[in-house]
Amino acid sequence: MADAELAEPATSEALAEVERVLGQPLPEDLASLLRECNGMCGHFGTDVVWSAERIAKENASFRASADFAKLYMPFEPLMFFGDNGGGDRFGFVRVPLRDDVFVWDHETDGRSWAANGLDDYLRRTLEDSGDWWRG
Repeated sequence: MADAELAEPATSEALAEVERVLGQPLPEDLASLLRECNGMCGHFGTDVVWSAERIAKENASFRASADFAKLYMPFEPLMFFGDNGGGDRFGFVRVPLRDDVFVWDHETDGRSWAANGLDDYLRRTLEDSGDWWRG
């Protein structure tokens, strides 16, 4: 993870705002990471982990979009927290609560398992700049 660029820690207020805006608790691993660094960039500037503010904004936007509601399955069960730089998003399933990380494919609306939690996701994404989640 030596190549990762880390942002300054998130405030308690920013973390509480994510939960308030989305009506869902942050996964504890993600909240803990955000308390240490409010976002992380990996290979080629890819936003491996978004800031707390971006997590709230992106998820709220996806959930509120009338166009997305016509095109895609509901986004409320997911809480996106990072992306691959090409449109796909990584997130936790919040309904029902799961620690696994899933990837949303923006071209197919597919939602696939990607990693056994945040630590596994970080290891995989920071060690491999390709589409590691595709198998």
